[in-house]
Amino acid sequence: MPTEQDAEATWQAPPAKLSLPAHEVDVWRASLDQPQGLKDYLATLAADERQRAARFHHQKDREHFIVARGLLRTLLGRYLGLNPASLVFRYSAHGKPALAGALIEDVRFNLSHSHGLALFAFARGRDLGIDLEYVHREVATQQIAERFFSPAEKASLRALPADQQAEAFFNCWTRKEAYVKARGEGLTLRLDQFDVSLVPGEPAMLLGTPAEADEAARWSMIELAPAADFKAALVVEGRDLWLRCWQWVG
Repeated sequence: MPTEQDAEATWQAPPAKLSLPAHEVDVWRASLDQPQGLKDYLATLAADERQRAARFHHQKDREHFIVARGLLRTLLGRYLGLNPASLVFRYSAHGKPALAGALIEDVRFNLSHSHGLALFAFARGRDLGIDLEYVHREVATQQIAERFFSPAEKASLRALPADQQAEAFFNCWTRKEAYVKARGEGLTLRLDQFDVSLVPGEPAMLLGTPAEADEAARWSMIELAPAADFKAALVVEGRDLWLRCWQWVG
């Protein structure tokens, strides 16, 4: 798994002025434990987002949702030069968010958060998906893999030494979730219908199946190093891209 030093070396302080050329993909890392900014983030949210926040039973979950959505709006506002509170989201039939209206300039985005850490991905004119998971070693079970992984992935997982299986499990899970999110097809694209690489130390790859070979070729799959004890993956449409990783310091 990535060491804490590896993860920290990946994430850089952002420039004062943000840009998003067509060939670049930006990923941001941020802590959701920001009590000092909670009020300001809440002020940027739309009524439906406030209603969603209010439905969380636990205060910490509610605060993390508010910060995640508020920070998403803040970052989009900086890319577009707009007030974060003025942004309007629309949602696909499967719940994937996008910016509404002519002002979007084809900026696309995705976010994921786990255990107080969040990742936000942005691109122009490219579909993308990102997934972040805290590595619960007790959750990385063969029973879950048997239910959700493809036959090839299950065989790869079984073949690994026991001390590598938790990392491989979360490699597989985050890569599959990021791909499903990038495609935007929700549960209509089952996790066991496609293959990804999962062996620790090997590149993140969307392997596809013979039936999905052309579709798999459309996408780039990138392993991220968010922090120690976390796994993350980014899936982006196209191959000609430059990845930049920023640390939120606001």
